[in-house]
Amino acid sequence: MHSAPIARVLGLLLIVFSLTMLTPVFVAFIYNEATEKMFILAFSITLIVGLLFWLPARSKTMELRTRDGFVVTVFFWLVLSTFGSLPFMLSEGLELSFTDALFESVSGLTTTGATVITGLDNLPKSILFYRQQLQWLGGIGIVVIAVAILPMLGVGGVQIYRAETPGPMKDTKLTPRIAQTANVLFKIYLLLTIACCMAYWWAGMSFFDALSHSFSTIAIGGFSTHDASIGYFESNMIMVICTFFMIISGVNFALHYSAWHNRNFSWYWSDPEARMYLTLISTGALITCSYLYFSDTYLLSDSISQGIFQFVSIMTTTGFSTTEFVSWPTFLPFFLIMMSFFGACAGSTGGGIKIGRMLILFQQGLREIYQLIHPNALLPIKINNRKVPDRVADAIWAFIGVYLAIFYLMVLLLLASGLDYVTAWSATAASLNNLGPGLGAVANNYSELGNFPKWVLCWGMLLGRLEIFTLLVLFTPTFWRR
Repeated sequence: MHSAPIARVLGLLLIVFSLTMLTPVFVAFIYNEATEKMFILAFSITLIVGLLFWLPARSKTMELRTRDGFVVTVFFWLVLSTFGSLPFMLSEGLELSFTDALFESVSGLTTTGATVITGLDNLPKSILFYRQQLQWLGGIGIVVIAVAILPMLGVGGVQIYRAETPGPMKDTKLTPRIAQTANVLFKIYLLLTIACCMAYWWAGMSFFDALSHSFSTIAIGGFSTHDASIGYFESNMIMVICTFFMIISGVNFALHYSAWHNRNFSWYWSDPEARMYLTLISTGALITCSYLYFSDTYLLSDSISQGIFQFVSIMTTTGFSTTEFVSWPTFLPFFLIMMSFFGACAGSTGGGIKIGRMLILFQQGLREIYQLIHPNALLPIKINNRKVPDRVADAIWAFIGVYLAIFYLMVLLLLASGLDYVTAWSATAASLNNLGPGLGAVANNYSELGNFPKWVLCWGMLLGRLEIFTLLVLFTPTFWRR
């Protein structure tokens, strides 16, 4: 492991991140708010620390190795979350402790959407914008965005990209060079954000709300500028637009590139993972709407609109709400949370285990059944007519096993802190799946939890965002051996 190049990359990334703290300053000037000083102070602290990392190692141009990439990715998320909490701690109006400020920062950057802040409607717009911006940066992955810039500064980024990219197919590239790949991802992400913003604005949101919610919609984050979330606007058109862009953002970005690059939108349905994703959304939404209607929770029109929106929001791990779904008939809240384990597609900004993994697990399950009947048959697992290597299938089984072990370890830790089972179970699911809303005591926000549960959930959010192994590998003795 090379400490100097790692320090150089971390320094550069912190410098880039510090610049994003200046945009809320402009928002404060536009709306005549007295919050610009705390953002400038947070910018200065982050910039100075970034320079302290970068200056001693600025002449080190050695290429990062795979091991270095893991270290940079994990440490940068830890450092970024810490410095991202500065504006929350410095805000006199919020009066958040370090734990609460860090929880909010981690939740934003990991696009989880769990919050400890109440009274959003009365907060300064600069703070609200900063929360939304954190999710937008976290959605695409701040490290992947930086990879598009770092090659110009003499820093390679293939290893960082592999460690950061969500989903089982980490070696898939859209273009031959990693910098071009990051650029493509960023341009698609930016285009979707602009389209979503314009659609919200057209539907009746103010420009500030439209821009803010486009950030959290495309990032599949769920932060809102209002306590009532999307329900604040009381608009079916806004719900339709939000639902559409949540579904789009849950699709593999590599598939977006292929479909748009080839001008052939049949790619979406021909892709097995996207097809399974759309099928699950359609089936789950139908179950939700039907149950709402036949249980006399809503009339038919509201059952359809509320059922579709809330199911898509939870399954894609976005976490927006238009109503308190926790008050729905008991089956539905647990059904929705369970579907968040499926999450979005691999290579998207969503959380969860990922549809791609579930698809391979499903096919492997079928193969085991067939081999009970035909023990000597050779039945390879195929995706898009390509054989899935046994190494990938084995890795997915290992991921599921470790995921479940960590899940129930977190549940036990939360139970030990005094939480009831429903709260502990749903809070763990909400953090590991990067979902946000839970059940029980965390149905509305996480402000009532103690410090220990919040620290447990912070680690859960980071584990979910980095897909467990990227973080856990740093705790193995083998990783640190030469």
